[in-house]
Amino acid sequence: MDPRRQRRRRLAALLSSLVAELLSLLILLFPTSNPLPVSDCATNGDPLSDQHDVVFALLLHLLSTSEIAATLSLPPFTRKRRRGHFSEPGVQSDVQDPESRISGVVGIDSVKRRNPDSFKQFFNMKSSTFEWLCGLLEPLLECRDPVHSPLNLAAETRLGIGLFRLASGADFRDISDRFRVSVSVSKFCVKQLCRVLCTNFRFWVGFPSPNELASVSTQFDALTGIPNCCGAVKCVRFRIRRNHEAVPPKDNILHENAENTIAAQIVVDSSSRILSIIAGFHGQKTDSQILKSSTLYRDIENGAILKSQKVHIHGVAVPQFLAGEGAYPLLPWLILPFNCCSPGSNEEIFNNAHRIMLLPAHEAIASLRKWGVLNKSTESDDRVAVAYIGACSILHNMLLTREEDLSASFDEVDKHSLGLRRDLQFLEGKNGGDEIFTQRSELAAAIRAALAMKVSEQKLRLQ
Repeated sequence: MDPRRQRRRRLAALLSSLVAELLSLLILLFPTSNPLPVSDCATNGDPLSDQHDVVFALLLHLLSTSEIAATLSLPPFTRKRRRGHFSEPGVQSDVQDPESRISGVVGIDSVKRRNPDSFKQFFNMKSSTFEWLCGLLEPLLECRDPVHSPLNLAAETRLGIGLFRLASGADFRDISDRFRVSVSVSKFCVKQLCRVLCTNFRFWVGFPSPNELASVSTQFDALTGIPNCCGAVKCVRFRIRRNHEAVPPKDNILHENAENTIAAQIVVDSSSRILSIIAGFHGQKTDSQILKSSTLYRDIENGAILKSQKVHIHGVAVPQFLAGEGAYPLLPWLILPFNCCSPGSNEEIFNNAHRIMLLPAHEAIASLRKWGVLNKSTESDDRVAVAYIGACSILHNMLLTREEDLSASFDEVDKHSLGLRRDLQFLEGKNGGDEIFTQRSELAAAIRAALAMKVSEQKLRLQ
């Protein structure tokens, strides 16, 4: 809007408000016992006898007119006047809703008219979720600007820059051109979003309490008929291009090939909600090695988690456990499918149910890969890559609570898994050699056999 026109509107609003205050004061100076004199005229047929009534009627009319004028002159009401991003600092713009503001900045107005869900193309979420997230993060996104060079950016723009990087995996030059900010500002906004999510909202991926785990196991039981399962665990590897400067000199392999993988280990419930994520492992480590190096393994081994009452099945005490794939070791708290089974056997029935338990983990990984920064080979060091993985995992759980559609193609997930698995085949043979994993294999095998019998019996009852 033209600044002069805006000043005139504000002046008109101020004058109208002053007139309203003056008229209110006159009403107090000339009180009347009859607030509706016009109805008296209609009833009695006599002219107004009280001069005060005439004055009051006139003042009431002027007051109403003044209030209407003030209302028409004032700018639209918003919850809070936000700072906007402009090429010249100190200039304020009209207040807009977050969707219109970001649509204009990113240039998706024309797209939005054709496709109401165009926000998903740019930010991997609906516009309503974007606005909800902006309200949630706004104070934290704006409170840590550089001391000597504060950013004149609205919270919507800051969030939009960060989400666009995560959702698209675009390089910072593209982000800079699209949002009309410098490369350094775009890097700051992305880093700030990841920092806020991973620091202030890490509880979104916190491991459940014992009471919450009971609900998790109940859901898995209803889904598969297997009791006491408290989650599905799986490793995932994301490709990154490490900067040579960030690679330790001893890692000669990384210098020869700058494109490598970074691994993360996730635990999910039956709804694909991430219960635990540990990232930062070198992608060439096996799933078994990653598990052994993780805090999850230490917490379970030390009895900090998965320590609730056991379920007795056919004389076997079955503890709370996680469902895992064949790359993991078989442990009392980590149940794997049978390697070999005959058609129609208890083992085959159990494997089918076990496969269903692992589906939520595949769905969660498919959802994570929908974030472009994790789906393409992005140039970053390990620390930044871990921040991206953590931020996308937290956003994944947030979107689940907002009932966003997180479905993805399992074909693409299988393609990623198979490609990375071929690169790791030469290491997988080492899994069975760890003595720490083989000491309790007999107990774990007995637990798995008892679970297989229970699932088979339930299937027979349903037939």
